[in-house]
Amino acid sequence: MDTMAQRYALLEPHITVYGPQDEVVRPAVVLFHGCGGMRPHIHLYAQAVALTGARAYVVDSFTPRGWDRNFAVSLICTGAVLQGYERAGDVLSVLWGLKQSGRVDMDKVILTGFSHGGWSIMDLMTSPLSTSGNVKIADPDPALVARVKGLFLIYAYINFPARTNSVPWQFKPRTFAVLAKKDHLTPIKHAEKTLLKLQAQGVDVTTLQLDATHAFDEEDNKGMVMRYDADIMQASLEALLSFTTGLFDLPQASERAAG
Repeated sequence: MDTMAQRYALLEPHITVYGPQDEVVRPAVVLFHGCGGMRPHIHLYAQAVALTGARAYVVDSFTPRGWDRNFAVSLICTGAVLQGYERAGDVLSVLWGLKQSGRVDMDKVILTGFSHGGWSIMDLMTSPLSTSGNVKIADPDPALVARVKGLFLIYAYINFPARTNSVPWQFKPRTFAVLAKKDHLTPIKHAEKTLLKLQAQGVDVTTLQLDATHAFDEEDNKGMVMRYDADIMQASLEALLSFTTGLFDLPQASERAAG
């Protein structure tokens, strides 16, 4: 079982950083890809976030483990390998690494997850992190998650066996969920029911429902079950930018242009 330091050491060479390459302490948005592995659209979201003045960190969970896209689609997307609770250890360990860097305001961090990435982030919220072995990490630190400012979830997988279905959240950062009305993996009615349960637990949840399929922002998706839509991706991206600037009290795009 990894410590947070060991897991971060595995992941760190495959984290892409966007934004100012200086030593100034800044807010951060940390992005976790879906079950198919790293895809180009994740970097587009991160590049846009960097324009706000925050840094964006794109975390590749699969390449460090030697897993290619074929492996990911065959075994991770089917739930056979690395379910959300286990990958939650990646999320926690990246928070540990960002704290060690001294370049991140740990009270201004947004965790962003696409599909499986969203599942992993949400599973992290369900764990008390009080015992060795929680989220498959030897030395979990709940204080790292307690300081997280917000979650931005894009067509997060919250169907079985996601723990949010049955386990209350231990941590309750402000949450924004982008929902796809035609999502075949997490039906919209189930997503709505689950998020209402979180609201009843005291989580501040905002939703944006889009007339889209799962993975609407992946250009390779051209079928009926999963179909790319540039306009809908733009709406999702703008929601992330608005959430980021609002939560971190950063200038809006119009104010930055005027300045």
